[in-house]
Amino acid sequence: MQMRFDGLLGFPGGFVDRRYWSLEDGLNRVLGLGLGCVRLTEADYLCSHLTEGPHRVVAHFYARQLTLEELHTIEISAVHSRDHGMEVMGMVRVPLYTQKDRMGGLPNFLANSFVGTAKFQLLFALKILNMVPEEKLAEAVAATQRPKKAAIDHAGGAA
Repeated sequence: MQMRFDGLLGFPGGFVDRRYWSLEDGLNRVLGLGLGCVRLTEADYLCSHLTEGPHRVVAHFYARQLTLEELHTIEISAVHSRDHGMEVMGMVRVPLYTQKDRMGGLPNFLANSFVGTAKFQLLFALKILNMVPEEKLAEAVAATQRPKKAAIDHAGGAA
């Protein structure tokens, strides 16, 4: 994932004019600007999500399994991309574990702010690609919906 200029987490992407580009061509053009070294195909497509409102947007989500070497190459090239430091502040790895306190790792990560459909897309990908066992994923999501005990104790003591 990427940390965006506005402090929100999201995936690389952009708008595609279907008169000139296929979805994959448009996505690869954007990825070439931001990452430079990965190409996605129709086989990497996972889902689409329609955002209603004054500006209807269809977000198409693609995912591809990488080797550790490919991931390192992408992380290095991302720092040298055209958008780094302007639109994109950097790459962020998603922790695929939960610590013993049941908050550290994935639950804390999911408590961040995400742009648009990015959190839904992340959870969908983690589930459909079997990257996190379904029960562990449900526990991580549930943990983000419970108020933190320390925050409640601190707020009560300050009153």
